Amino acid sequence: MQKHLVYFFILLFFSSLLQAQKPKNPSASYIYESIQKLNFFGSVLYVAAHPDDENTRLISYMSNHIKARTGYLSLTRGDGGQNLIGPELRELLGVIRTQELLAARQIDGGEQWFTRANDFGYSKHPDETLAIWDKTEVLSDVVLAIRQFKPDIIINRFDHRTVGKTHGHHTASALLTLEAFDLAHDKKAYPNQLKQTSTWQPKRIFFNASWWFYGSQDKFDKADKSHMISFDVGNYYPLKGLSNNEIAAQSSSQHLSQGFGRLSQRGSQQEYIEFLKGDPLTNNDNIFDGIDTSWNRIKGGKAIGDILNAVEKNFNFKNPSQHIQPLLKAYKLLQNVENNHWKSHKLQAIQTIIEMCAGLYLEASANTNYATANENIKINIEVLNRSNLPITLVNISDIHDFNLTKKRVLVNNVKYNFNTLLSINKNENPTAPYWLSEKGTLGMYKVNDSKLIGLPETPRPYKMAFNLLIDSVAFTISKPIIYKYAKPDKGELYKPFEIIPEASAKITENVVIFENNKPRDVTVIVKAGRDSLEGFAKLNHPSDWEVFPKNQKINILNKGEEQTLVFTVIPPESKSEGFIRPLISIGDKNYSKELIEINYAHIPTQTVLLPSESKVVRLDIKKKGENIGYIQGAGDLIPENLQQLGYNVSIIKPEDIDTLMLSEFDAVVVGIRAYNLLDKLAFKQELLFDFVRNGGNMIVQYNTSRGLKIDNLAPYPLTLSRDRVTNENAEVRFLNPKHPLLSYPNKITPEDFEGWTQERGLYFANAWSDEFTPILSMNDANESAKNGSLLVAKHGKGYYIYTGLSFFRMFPAGVPGAYRLFANMLSIGKAHLKLEAKLND
Repeated sequence: MQKHLVYFFILLFFSSLLQAQKPKNPSASYIYESIQKLNFFGSVLYVAAHPDDENTRLISYMSNHIKARTGYLSLTRGDGGQNLIGPELRELLGVIRTQELLAARQIDGGEQWFTRANDFGYSKHPDETLAIWDKTEVLSDVVLAIRQFKPDIIINRFDHRTVGKTHGHHTASALLTLEAFDLAHDKKAYPNQLKQTSTWQPKRIFFNASWWFYGSQDKFDKADKSHMISFDVGNYYPLKGLSNNEIAAQSSSQHLSQGFGRLSQRGSQQEYIEFLKGDPLTNNDNIFDGIDTSWNRIKGGKAIGDILNAVEKNFNFKNPSQHIQPLLKAYKLLQNVENNHWKSHKLQAIQTIIEMCAGLYLEASANTNYATANENIKINIEVLNRSNLPITLVNISDIHDFNLTKKRVLVNNVKYNFNTLLSINKNENPTAPYWLSEKGTLGMYKVNDSKLIGLPETPRPYKMAFNLLIDSVAFTISKPIIYKYAKPDKGELYKPFEIIPEASAKITENVVIFENNKPRDVTVIVKAGRDSLEGFAKLNHPSDWEVFPKNQKINILNKGEEQTLVFTVIPPESKSEGFIRPLISIGDKNYSKELIEINYAHIPTQTVLLPSESKVVRLDIKKKGENIGYIQGAGDLIPENLQQLGYNVSIIKPEDIDTLMLSEFDAVVVGIRAYNLLDKLAFKQELLFDFVRNGGNMIVQYNTSRGLKIDNLAPYPLTLSRDRVTNENAEVRFLNPKHPLLSYPNKITPEDFEGWTQERGLYFANAWSDEFTPILSMNDANESAKNGSLLVAKHGKGYYIYTGLSFFRMFPAGVPGAYRLFANMLSIGKAHLKLEAKLND
C-alpha cells in the first residue's frame, strides 16, 4: 500500500502543479471553494477519444457545482488532427494539444489523464481503430486510469452503439470504457498493475446524450428520456463572478489549434446522461445516489469532518489564516486514516489549503531556462510567509542530495532570498515529452516506464522541497524549479526549466527534392547546450547517395549559440529516396536529435526532442511556370516545399490582392481552410476569378463546409461535403487518364499514389456543375466511390482546381507522386503556351 501512496503523490504533483508555470494567486474565494471540495467525497471520470472531445460544461459542473473530484481521460493526444495556428503536425501537434487540455483543466477545475493510444487520423470503424491501436494495451491503460483515479462515476462522451456511424476513435473510446468498467475490479485482469495501484469498481457508468446523437434537436426533444438524468448546467457562481457556461467556454477556447475559440454563453442549459451499467439509481436527481459523499465515507472520518465542516461554515474571507489551527488538527487526524486512496488525496488537499491560508510564497528560479547534464546552475530561492502564524523554514532540499540548511523563523511579510548552486546529475536525461522518447507504432506510443503511463507530462527531475514547521507540525512543500524573467513589453514571464542534451542538430529543410542529378547544398545547424562545445558533425545518408565533406569540425564558444554547416548532397542518376541524418560526436558521446521549441501565448513553452532527419528524394519531375502566389490558410509547409521544386513562391495577404499583383503569377494556390479562416479573402474572390479568366491557374485546397466564409467558393456551382478517404493505400482510379492533370508534363501512374501517409484526402466535393471535370475516383472499403477529390474547370483562359487531397501531409513526408501531381496542377494550360512560343520563334 505504501507504493500506492507514493505513486499517488507523483501523479497529483505532476498532473496539477506543473500545468501552469506561473504561480497561482489564490483569493479567499478560491480557498473557500477548495475547502468545499475538500469536504466532498465523490469522483467523476469523463472519457472520450481526443483533446476537444470533452464536454467542458459537464466537467465544470461536476467540479465547480457538485464539488466532485473530476477528471478527463483522453485516449489520445490528438496528433492526427489539423493545426489552425501553425505548421506543427503529428507529434508536435500532439504536444500542443496536450498543453491545451492542461490549460482547459486549469480553468474548469478538472484533472487530465491519457493512454498510450496514438491519434493516427480519421477512422471509419472501431474495429480498424482497435486493430491499429492494439486493443489489449489501450484497454490496459483505461483500466489503469480507473484503478488510479478510482471514480465513483464514469461518463462516456460517445455512444458505444454507433458502430460504423461516426469516428471509429469515438466509438472505440466508449467500447473500451464499458469493458474496463468490469475489468478494473478483476485481480486477474492486468495483474502487473497491482504492484503500483489496486483494483476498483466504479458505482455506475453513463453516456452523455445530446441532440447531436439523435440527428436533430427536434428528434431529441421527442425521445424517451425516462432512463436519463438531466442537469441545468447554466448555474451562476457568485464567488467566481461567472456562470458555469462561461467557465466552460473559456475552457474549450483553449483548443485554439483546432479553432475552438468562441463566445461565452450564459443562462439555463440542460445536459443529459443516460444510465448504462452499474448500481441502478433510486434517485434520478443524484448521480451519487447510494454513495456517502461526506467524511463519514471513511473510517475515522467523522471527527475530521466535524472540524472541516465548521471551517467551511464559519469561513473568514477577510483572514483565512485564522483557520490554519483547525486545519492542522484535521491534518494530524487524517494521518491515522486507513483508506490510503482518500487519505493521500485529502492530505495533499489540506496541505495546499494551509499553504494558501498562510499566504506562503515559495519559489525556486534558475538563471536560465535550460541546462545540460553535469552543469552547475544558479538558483534564486524566495520564501515569504504572509500570516501571523509561527512558521519555521527548517531547510531546503531536493531528491538529488542537495540540502540547503537555512533555518529561519518566517516573520509575517518579510521576504527571504537565498542563492545557491544546483549541480545537474551527470547522467540526467532530457525533459522532453516521455511518450516521444522512443519510436512507437502507427497506433501506439512506446513507454517503457509503467509509472509514466497516463501522466500528461514528463515529471520534472528538479524541484525544491521546502521543509517547514507550521505551529510545530512538519510539512514538506515541493516546487518545481522554474525560469522567471521579464520583458519591457510583456512584464513578468515564466518558462519551464528544461534539461537538454549538450548538442543538438537540425537540417533546415524537412524534405529535399532533387529534380535531376545535380548536387545540392544542405544546411545543418548545430546548437550548443553548454559552453565550449567541440566535436565533429557528419551526415549519414543512403548508400546510393554521396555527401561531401565527410565530416566537419564543431567549435561553439557559448551555450545557446549555433554553428551553421553546409554539406553537399549528390543524388544518384535514377529515382531514389531515403533519409539523411546528422550525427554529432562530442568526445565519446553521439547526438542525433533536433531540439524544437514550441511557443504560443496560450500554453507554456514546450521543448521537444525528435530524431533529426530529412527525406531526400531524387525524382523524375517536370514543371511549367515559375511564379506562384500562395494565400496561407491554416499552417502548412507547402510554400517551402514548392520552393524545393524551383518555383518562386510569394506569400500573398488577402488585403494586398489586386489585379496588378496577381498578374505577376502563373498560378495562385490557396492554403487549407483559408475560406474558413480569412474574412478578407471573401472580398477578393472576384479578383481571383478574373485572374483565372485572364489565363492564370487557381488551386484551392480543402475547406470545411461548416464555417465557410464565402458563398461562391468556385466560379461555378460546387458543394463541399464531409467525404474523405482515410485509407492512405486505397485504390486510386483514373477517370480520364489522358487529361492534362494526369499526363502533362508528368505522366501520372498508380505508382505516384504509393507511399502516401495517414489518408488520401478529406472534405471532398460531392456535387458540382458540368463545367467541372472529376479526375480521380477512390473510396474506403465497403463505401461508394468518391469522385470529388480533384476537380478542374476551364474558366476563361485559365483553370480553377479544387482538391481535397492531403498535399499538406504528403509534401512534408516527401511523397514523390504528390509532388509530380501538384506540378501538373500548376502546369495545366501551359502546353499551348509552349507551342505558341515555338511558332513565334
